[in-house]
Amino acid sequence: MGIAAWGVGGRGTMSNVTGVFVDPLDRIDEVIALVEAARSMPMSRNCIVDRGEMIAILDQLRSELPAEMRRASALLDERDKILDAGKREADRIIGHAEDEHARLVSMNEITVSAEHEGARLVADARAEAQRLRDEVDDYVDTALANFEQFLTRSLASIERGRDKMHALREIGSFVGDEDERPLPF
Repeated sequence: MGIAAWGVGGRGTMSNVTGVFVDPLDRIDEVIALVEAARSMPMSRNCIVDRGEMIAILDQLRSELPAEMRRASALLDERDKILDAGKREADRIIGHAEDEHARLVSMNEITVSAEHEGARLVADARAEAQRLRDEVDDYVDTALANFEQFLTRSLASIERGRDKMHALREIGSFVGDEDERPLPF
């Protein structure tokens, strides 16, 4: 599989070679597939992998992972903007309600009714502000949970790949007893 064949994915970052979006998890799976499909060394569990191709693939994967990190940072920035906007809106609503409350209280003939109406407006504004905060918190929690799942899957896939690579390395460096060595013909 050549480097140009990479990039057949769907959910991740944009491949520099093909211009197609590629999920970093798919990249890792392709590296594992490349090692599994590599030509075996005779009488050994070692395999031959094109070093340049493997390094190019791993460099490309390394360059794509920061894009996922930038996405997470952008998501947190978006969350902060939404929270700020919600707070400004809540403050505006509360300020308006308090102004309305003060205006109603200042009128002598309807002082009692104004106090009740003002309190209701403030309570409604606070309830609306809390509802907005709850919606923003739910949205951000869902987005961060999805990103956490993505990172967990990425880390698990990376760990499997590293374990496989270490296992292959250990198998390739194993030297058996003299009786188990092949005859020198």
